[in-house]
Amino acid sequence: MKSLSIYQDFVESAIAAYHLPETPNNLYEPITYFLGLGGKRMRPVLALMSAELFGAPFESAKNAALTVELFHNFTLIHDDIMDEAPLRRGQETVHKKWSENIGILSGDALLIEAYKTLANHPPEQLAQLLPVFNQTATEVCEGQQWDMDFETMEKVEIDAYIKMIAYKTAVLLGCSLKMGAIVAGASESDSNDLYEFGVNLGIAFQIQDDILDVYADQNKFGKQVGGDIIANKKTFLLLKAIEDADATQSQELNSLSTEQDYELKIKQTKAIYAALDIKAKATKKMNEYHTKAMENLAHIGIADEKKAPMRELATFLLGREH
Repeated sequence: MKSLSIYQDFVESAIAAYHLPETPNNLYEPITYFLGLGGKRMRPVLALMSAELFGAPFESAKNAALTVELFHNFTLIHDDIMDEAPLRRGQETVHKKWSENIGILSGDALLIEAYKTLANHPPEQLAQLLPVFNQTATEVCEGQQWDMDFETMEKVEIDAYIKMIAYKTAVLLGCSLKMGAIVAGASESDSNDLYEFGVNLGIAFQIQDDILDVYADQNKFGKQVGGDIIANKKTFLLLKAIEDADATQSQELNSLSTEQDYELKIKQTKAIYAALDIKAKATKKMNEYHTKAMENLAHIGIADEKKAPMRELATFLLGREH
């Protein structure tokens, strides 16, 4: 696999060169600021890798890659407002640095920039790219709404949770890959298989995130270990524990939801998880989706050795400790 840094550097250069109007300053300066906060840029990287997978120069997917990155950042600006988050990647969020109204409007403008960038593709490509991007954009919003709905729902089924993380997170990975494949002229069948590869990999990645939130090494994890437990966030682990708990464990989990001693709350929740073997069950579910992703990749009609970068990327994404 080409070093990820080659793709990442290409994306960073494209973002740095992206032209925005100078005025009104309070509309466009927050966008420039937020795009400059960095990140792994994995979604645009996937679009570039996908184009290369099907024999096109990865540079040919620049506009598709920028589109998904601009859209992703639009969602982050608005998510930060909804979550009342003070920081993003260690820096002030847009609504904290400026205001909520500016954050809303700058996010809106960033979404429009994503569509303008996508429109730079030739008409024959755009006719295929636009429906994929539109569907994904809608699903991401639906996933975010379900996530918010779950906060106040007493009972959430695991299947509903999987669908939520698929829409909120995984479909954008699938979209990135499919748009790169379309740019490269891949067949509809291969494009669809690569899309499903991305979605299943994204679900596995999110379940892994749930696991890491509870069991990661605090020195290697980028956020507070146990944060989901403190926030009563309905993760796969909690939902599986609720599903498998006996009456006594159910009562204890319910009581812990209002526990204000966070250290005790984390400790006792983890004790219930251990009794129910929740970590192993979550890992099994994560591996099921990784296996599905590998099956999707195997269906793609190109030489197996050309798929090695995608397999390596999957290993990289699911091999993290933080």
